Amino acid sequence: MISRARKALTVGVISGAAAVAGVFTLAVAQAAPQSTHNAAQQSAGDANPPYAVETFDYPNAAKILREQGILLRKGDGHIILADCQAPDGQDIQVSTGVNHPGQTKTGRYCFKVTGTGKTGYLTLELPQVYNIMTGDVAVQADLTSAGKTQSVDVPKNFTKGVGPGDTPPAGPTVLVELRVKG
Repeated sequence: MISRARKALTVGVISGAAAVAGVFTLAVAQAAPQSTHNAAQQSAGDANPPYAVETFDYPNAAKILREQGILLRKGDGHIILADCQAPDGQDIQVSTGVNHPGQTKTGRYCFKVTGTGKTGYLTLELPQVYNIMTGDVAVQADLTSAGKTQSVDVPKNFTKGVGPGDTPPAGPTVLVELRVKG
């Protein structure tokens, strides 16, 4: 009989302890009222951070346009505007009828190709282009003239006349894209 009473007492104590623990857990786990005063604090606890979207816009494009007279639109960062006086900044040289006081060489803009694969692209707007010269990279250049777009391939270490510099001469040409494919 004692063992039956002991079992009943043990079961009663365990059941009572479980009930007390359950009530305590429920009281602690109940959420506090939400404050609506600051949306930034509420979103800080969100599980998913906001999306970062890369637009590939050329950094400081407006400043470069003001200071050097060339509109650089978008790119992957592997073709960058360079100093024409620097030996490593002459992977691609573009001759133009545009003379801007910010150019490092009058009538010319130079570009450096970065990265190990020597690939990249840059969209831009450079009017009055008549010549494209390359160093150790082959370039595909997209140009527009009279509303038509034309692609020109310029091999490594080569000079290619375009627009008014082409044979036969064409009208004023705007360079709109440079692409290097290794």
